Amino acid sequence: MLLRALSPLLLAITTVYAQDSGPAAPKPKSEFEVASIRSSGPINPGDLGIGLHIDGAQVRCTHFTLADYIGMAYKMKYYQISGPDSLRSDHYDIAAKLPEGAERSQVSDMIKNLLVDRFKLQFHKESKTMQVYGLVLAKGGLKLTPVDPNPSGLPPSEVTVGGSGQRGAFTISYGKDAYFTISSNKFEIKNLTMAAIADFLTRFVDKPVVDMTDTKGTYEFSMEFQPDDFRAMLIRAAIASGVQLPPQALQLLDQSSQASLYDALKSVGLNLESRKAPIEMLVVDKIERAPTEN
Repeated sequence: MLLRALSPLLLAITTVYAQDSGPAAPKPKSEFEVASIRSSGPINPGDLGIGLHIDGAQVRCTHFTLADYIGMAYKMKYYQISGPDSLRSDHYDIAAKLPEGAERSQVSDMIKNLLVDRFKLQFHKESKTMQVYGLVLAKGGLKLTPVDPNPSGLPPSEVTVGGSGQRGAFTISYGKDAYFTISSNKFEIKNLTMAAIADFLTRFVDKPVVDMTDTKGTYEFSMEFQPDDFRAMLIRAAIASGVQLPPQALQLLDQSSQASLYDALKSVGLNLESRKAPIEMLVVDKIERAPTEN
């Protein structure tokens, strides 16, 4: 039941973007021809319409938080974004149209303009040393062989993250046979880089996970967990997404450990180690909760 309820949120927050060195100057045609912004309505468990979708010139973002949009626009991970609680509590839908001749790769710049023009976003960047988990090779080395030793990445036109669900399971696909599946007490990872795996794991632990394996290629493997530990990881993912949970659910965190995750990773030659690392942060100085009129 918890997995089914969290499935839409997991789809909304799991899009992988490469990180850049800072906000770039908008390119030509960096504004949508037209864009409508609405507060998101309630979601129903199992509703998989959430996410970023592009069909021709039509762009649709559903049930994203402002933190999701900022991460998408400035290529920042969720833990790199700091600001008011409303960044993760308020959800918005955007329906927009690309101008003629615009490329899909320019969508992030168009989202930047929407955030500045309609939400009056102001921010600065700073480096902050944080406690993280380093994803490292365990003693004995990696017990996995790359599926693709030299991955070329997703096609430039591939910007849709698709999700599908059924009773007791949920899958997010990144295209090119790359996906992860969350099912009863189990994660299945297929054709993902270590950096993408680290980003995925971040959602289920209490600190950011940073890839420190220095390995290339894409990998596939599965991990199974103790039921209580699996539920606790889903709860952590919900908290990170800004979901308000009842006290009974939060109590499960005190009754569980991350031993299952450590054991599962060690079985494939990986480990999580407490480290300190400098993390570039985007600090929101000002943002309006109500966007200007469409």
